[in-house]
Amino acid sequence: MVKTPVVTDFAITRPLRTLEAALRRKIDTKTKPLGSLGRLEALALQIGLIQQTESPKLERPQILLFAADHGAVAEGISAYPQDVTWQMVQNFLGGGAAINVFSRQASIAVQVIDAGVNHDFPEQSELRNFKIAHGTANYVHEPAMSTAQCARAVETGAQLVRECIAQGTNVIGCGEMGIGNTSSAALLLHRVGGLPLADCIGRGAGVDDAGLARKCAILERAVARRPGALAPLEALAEYGGFEIAMMVGAFLAAAQARMVILVDGFIASSALLVASRLHPAVLEYCVFAHVSAEAGHRRMLELLGGEPLLALGMRLGEGTGAAACYPLVQLAANFLNEMTSFDSAGVSDKLNS
Repeated sequence: MVKTPVVTDFAITRPLRTLEAALRRKIDTKTKPLGSLGRLEALALQIGLIQQTESPKLERPQILLFAADHGAVAEGISAYPQDVTWQMVQNFLGGGAAINVFSRQASIAVQVIDAGVNHDFPEQSELRNFKIAHGTANYVHEPAMSTAQCARAVETGAQLVRECIAQGTNVIGCGEMGIGNTSSAALLLHRVGGLPLADCIGRGAGVDDAGLARKCAILERAVARRPGALAPLEALAEYGGFEIAMMVGAFLAAAQARMVILVDGFIASSALLVASRLHPAVLEYCVFAHVSAEAGHRRMLELLGGEPLLALGMRLGEGTGAAACYPLVQLAANFLNEMTSFDSAGVSDKLNS
C-alpha cells in the first residue's frame, strides 16, 4: 500500500470570460453565415479565451513523447513483448514512426523522453533521459510505484513543460509508448472514474479473444489486491506507469501556464483524468484530438466532458491523434485572425442580422 504522493501544488484557474462577447462578435461577423464553420467556431472561441486575446497566436507547438515499461507485462497482458518499448524509442529517434511522419507534416517538434524504459540506451542527444526506474513494479502483486517515484514523475513532466514554455511554446501535446499501458489506463478509468472494470478494458495493441479474457482476469486480480476507495494520486501510484505520471504533471503545468493542450487517445486521457480530479480547471485548456478505437476511451471522454475533433478509428498512441488534429486548431486560429468581416469586405450581412 502506498500513501498519497506529495505533489507540488499547481495554481490553475479557469480562463476569464470577459472577452467572450467580443470574440463571439468577431466570429459572427466574418463573411459567412452564422455558425457555418461549425466546431471550428467553438474552437476559435476556446483558443481566444485561453490566450485572453481576440487575435490568438499558436507558437512553437511541441509533443512530449514519454516512454516507460510496466512490470505487469510479465503476467501476459499484451500481445507484444516488452522489448518493443525500447525498440520503438529507437524508431522515434530515427524519425521513422507514425508520430514522426505526422509531426513533420504539422511542423510540430517532438521530444522523446525515457520516463522508465526497461533498457539502458547509449548516450544520445536526441533522447531525454529522465528514467525513474527500469519499468514499474508488477501491480498485480504490489504497487506499481512508490510514493516518491510517483511524485518525482509528476514533477518531471511539469518541469519538461516549463522548459517548453521557456522556449516560447504555447501549444503542447503528450504522447506515450509503453507495452502494457492500456491496462494501466483501464485500471485508472475504473479506480478514478468509477466505471465497471469490464467497460474499461480493450484489446490494446491487438490481443485476440483468448488474450482479452486473460487480460480481464489479470486486471481483476490487480483490483482485488487493493480494495476500497483510492485518491487520484494513490490510484496513479498503485496502477499507473511512469509515462502516465509524467503526463499528469505535464497537463497540470501546461494548464497553469494557460497553454493550448492537445489531448491524444486513451492513455493520455487517463493521465488527464487523474489531473482533472486534482484540478478540474485543467479541462478548460484541453482540445480533445480524437476518439480512440480502444474500448473505454469514449466513456473516458464522457467523464471528461470532451468532444473529440476527429473519429478516425485510430488507436496507436504516440501522440498521433494530437498531431493529426493540430491543422484544425491552426484553421480555427487563422480564420479568426485572417478572415475578413462583412464590413471590411463590403459584403452585405443581411442574412446574419
